[in-house]
Amino acid sequence: MTPSSVDPFVEHRNLLFTVAYEMLGSAADAEDVVQESWLRWAARNEESDRDEVRDPRAYLVRIVTRQSLNRLRSLSRRREDYVGEWLPEPLLTAPDVAEDVELAESVSIAMLTVLETLGPAERAVFVLREVFDTPYDEIAEAVGKSPAAVRQIAHRAKEHVAARRPRMQVKIDEQQAAVERFLAAVRGGGIDDLLAVLAPDVVLVADGGGIANAVRKPVHGADRVAAFLGTAKRLALEFTSMPISLNGLPGARLDVPFDGSTTALSFVVEDGRITHIYAMRNPEKLQRLGEETPLQR
Repeated sequence: MTPSSVDPFVEHRNLLFTVAYEMLGSAADAEDVVQESWLRWAARNEESDRDEVRDPRAYLVRIVTRQSLNRLRSLSRRREDYVGEWLPEPLLTAPDVAEDVELAESVSIAMLTVLETLGPAERAVFVLREVFDTPYDEIAEAVGKSPAAVRQIAHRAKEHVAARRPRMQVKIDEQQAAVERFLAAVRGGGIDDLLAVLAPDVVLVADGGGIANAVRKPVHGADRVAAFLGTAKRLALEFTSMPISLNGLPGARLDVPFDGSTTALSFVVEDGRITHIYAMRNPEKLQRLGEETPLQR
């Protein structure tokens, strides 16, 4: 036990949730994993052998990693059958997440979408090594592989992610300015206003999950994205929009009173223009937009 009277699980709960969320891309599944891990931790206390744990933080991260790997494998079939594009579950986050640049980038919708292209073991190794700087021997214990194998997996995963991740080296205030320009163009501007804030090769990806209306394939190019947004605006007729902090970065929320639908928008900005738009419309993934979710490295 730690010298503190606070149970180690309670002390590290936000960290454990963050690990599970980065591995799964789903807050609901991450919460399930954290709960399962708590039951295992509590059972160890009942067996009176918790004092044998020399490093509770590392031990708990190991439990969460193993539970996340099990869940990732069971989720693969569900995601293969998913209707349309699958995007991570967005989280409303506090300003302090944005202050940790590495954390904000690692939990961004753009990064989590890239992590979906990794296999379960590769994703676990990448998250633990690149995000949480976990030693190779500890990762090896968590994923059930040798340290040498983990090093090779980490190298492959890092190269894979580097080849696919959008460039996100932009200051928060610059991204916020681009988001505000985008919202102003969507609210009352014309196609020219949208084209001014969209990069020529912008990509829009939407996730409705077969529940909410959403384009099922990515839309490429500024002209097509602007035309699509203009059509969506006309069909919605009236909507409210507001900037929000989404997964550590400036994003937006659109609400349509007519049908009660909500869209969470996440962006990637380069050189003052938007290069990627991620539109989450599946209502099952929007449950956490009313309350900030604490994340921690």
